[in-house]
Amino acid sequence: MTIVEQPPPAASAARPTKLAVRDLYKVFGPNPDRAVALLEAGASKRAVQDELGLAVGVADVSLDIKAGETFVLMGLSGSGKSTLLRLLNRLHEPTSGSITVDDVEITGLSRNELLRVRREKFSGMVFQQFAVLPHRTVAANVAYGLEVQGVREAERRERSLAAIELVGLSGWESHYPHQLSGGMQQRVGLARALAVDADILLMDEAFSALDPLIRREMQDELIDLQARMRKTIVFVTHDLDEALKLGDRIALMKDGAIVQIGTPEEILTNPENAYVEKFVADVDLTRVLSASDVMRHPEPVAQCTAGPRVALHLMEEHDIPGIFVVTRQRLLRGRVTLDDAVEAVKKGKAMAEILITDIPVVAPDASLSDIISLIVGSPYPVAVADDTGRLKGVISRGAILAALARKGEDINATA
Repeated sequence: MTIVEQPPPAASAARPTKLAVRDLYKVFGPNPDRAVALLEAGASKRAVQDELGLAVGVADVSLDIKAGETFVLMGLSGSGKSTLLRLLNRLHEPTSGSITVDDVEITGLSRNELLRVRREKFSGMVFQQFAVLPHRTVAANVAYGLEVQGVREAERRERSLAAIELVGLSGWESHYPHQLSGGMQQRVGLARALAVDADILLMDEAFSALDPLIRREMQDELIDLQARMRKTIVFVTHDLDEALKLGDRIALMKDGAIVQIGTPEEILTNPENAYVEKFVADVDLTRVLSASDVMRHPEPVAQCTAGPRVALHLMEEHDIPGIFVVTRQRLLRGRVTLDDAVEAVKKGKAMAEILITDIPVVAPDASLSDIISLIVGSPYPVAVADDTGRLKGVISRGAILAALARKGEDINATA
């Protein structure tokens, strides 16, 4: 398996649909169509259970999951999120409705056809329980899915070793699960799914059994892997902070139905009803807002080819204590302070002699919590640059405080 780093994704709305769900119901128990009829007539999940003794897992769910996005299913216990996840690859059989993967409607497929689609489209599942086989080594565990598919031994070994390296377990190939920590065992499960190298990865409360520190490390690991591989990931969690951290979009579920779908910021700042408001009431805004949400346009800037006198003039004209220095292509080179520019003009120094290159720089998607830690320890504002090094914005302490206050007012206005 060759791991190819993928380019940054396009905006979610512009990506093709990978999974399309329409009018999906799942009712557990005999003659479930009776329950569907009641639900379509407006009955609640509880009313169906009381009247018919049937359990409603999913009720009238329709959604599109885009290719290459991390789509989070979030809700409290019993909300239907894990049931919906298992419906996506027909581990649970739908009571009614349709599920389409790419252009293949899978709800009507035969058993053999479904197995083929699973092999080609789905990378298996990563569960809360590590689900590693205790009698197999790490390498043998990771290769298990390929073995079931009948992949030849040489290819199994190559692909499993690549996946093991990808999740940071190189050197542990010959160890057994009892010799690994919980976090390492979960990495084995993740590597086993990645070794299959299909498009869609389903993860059901995958990090919930880990202690908080290891859980955060695994979340970071998944974000890094996703940046490189761009799988379509459907991730189930009951933890709002985890959903906000991982999800490109989030579907919040209650009583088997979807209450709201949106980006983390949309869910936070524009809750559609009282249930969503309550769910997000205590969230830490610094973990949701990003650099692009709080930065301002970086003007004025000084060109590298200009001298200290030009930089000094710009700072005096705009009444600022420092200025960023860029190339003609706006590639960030550093910062010059007012005091250094004054001294350079007096002593005839060149711009390069007073250029400060050790300045805090973040990407546009950096979280506000990370930015705060940088800005507290630096005398300079934070520069925002894209992956080519082009200066996109600047963040000051005042901009952070203003953004937090503004978002807080937006949330209160919806309550």
